[in-house]
Amino acid sequence: MLDKSCKEFIDVLASKAPVPGGGGAAAMGGAVGMALSNMVGNLTVGKKKYADVEDEVKVLIEKGNKVIADLESLVDKDAEVFEPLSKAYGLPKDTPELAQKRDETLENCCKVACSVPMDIMRAAFEGIKIHARMGEIGTMLAISDVACGVVFMKAALIAASMNVIINVNSIKDAEFNKATQEEMDRLLAEGTKVADDTLALVTKKLA
Repeated sequence: MLDKSCKEFIDVLASKAPVPGGGGAAAMGGAVGMALSNMVGNLTVGKKKYADVEDEVKVLIEKGNKVIADLESLVDKDAEVFEPLSKAYGLPKDTPELAQKRDETLENCCKVACSVPMDIMRAAFEGIKIHARMGEIGTMLAISDVACGVVFMKAALIAASMNVIINVNSIKDAEFNKATQEEMDRLLAEGTKVADDTLALVTKKLA
């Protein structure tokens, strides 16, 4: 998916093709958001006015590069894990044995499919924290882009959670579901708060 142009990606996303879907779109949106924070960082580095925070900004950029790379890889990973899941739904269930095998295969495929949007959420959460600090110390000349970026990251976080939920709904493993739900809820609650606080901070600075 990453080898496609932006237009090609959007065209395929809008079609009835099974991939990319919400997960891939969430990862791509998150990568775009993280890139905006890094842009602000790169515009901050080298400016005398921000010399005292330059080293920290460089660290934020480095961390941001990792988040971008992680999210980019998850665009394709989301598509990869969907294929075996879609095939599992087509497995025969004519006998009790076949039905059990189909259920077990579906369960395993759903767990794998669930892992990707969870990784997207984790990456988005890290990106949101980076935006929060960039909003505090980044150049005022482009501070609005921190706000734009953190909105993308928050959207990626929430969108990925929807893909976690739809897979969890098909999983019977109560222990797995509990652990996944708890982490998802934590990432959503903390990430949303930090994102909203960052947006409020930048809005106040712009005013």
